[in-house]
Amino acid sequence: MRYALALDLKDDPALIAEYEQYHERIWPEIEASIRSAGIVSMEIYRIGNRLFMIMETDEHFSFERKAQLDAENPRVQVWEDLMWRYQQALPMAKPGEKWLLMQRIFAL
Repeated sequence: MRYALALDLKDDPALIAEYEQYHERIWPEIEASIRSAGIVSMEIYRIGNRLFMIMETDEHFSFERKAQLDAENPRVQVWEDLMWRYQQALPMAKPGEKWLLMQRIFAL
């Protein structure tokens, strides 16, 4: 399955540069947690301070399971807290929401 998600970064060039540096080589435990949740591939794109993520998942993936695995993993929690230094919720996000699932409106 393919999913597209969006999130904003704080509009600060220094913070954006730091965020990108972290993503040049994510922590091994973070990569392991992503893969163990059933995410086969993940790409993040940026324009300005807007992020766009594409995830390809296997048949075992669910957002609920991923959230549960993340909540149980202290290293993922450290990573998420660190990333929140750079990220900011989209205006339509509910409290506590980060990456928001996008709706596909066209396919060719």
